[in-house]
Amino acid sequence: MAKGNGGGDTIIAEGVKVEGDFTSNGNVTIEGNVTGNVAATGDIFIGENAVIDADVSARNAVISGRVKGNVRIDDKTELTPSSNIEGDLETHVLSVSPGAQVNGRIVMPEGKAKPAVKGDEE
Repeated sequence: MAKGNGGGDTIIAEGVKVEGDFTSNGNVTIEGNVTGNVAATGDIFIGENAVIDADVSARNAVISGRVKGNVRIDDKTELTPSSNIEGDLETHVLSVSPGAQVNGRIVMPEGKAKPAVKGDEE
């Protein structure tokens, strides 16, 4: 994921609970609990122990924790084996590891990025 987006990095450490909407002009790393909406112009990294009850939007995302809400990513989303999303996911490029869970719709609009799909049988 790209660095140097002009904003500072925001870190919500494990054990920290944030309530309310917030926006970041940089990258966001969440290891704690967030209730509210999260918007980042940079990348978002959701740690394995993170619990998010919010809609999330960012440029790119690596999700390892639990998200209850809709996720809208402008470019690439990576779901690790411990990720759990309860909501819709919209992204242009999607990488899903075995064990990752999505309970909702996955939408991959055409345009911006070209999805790299392995094993596409069409």
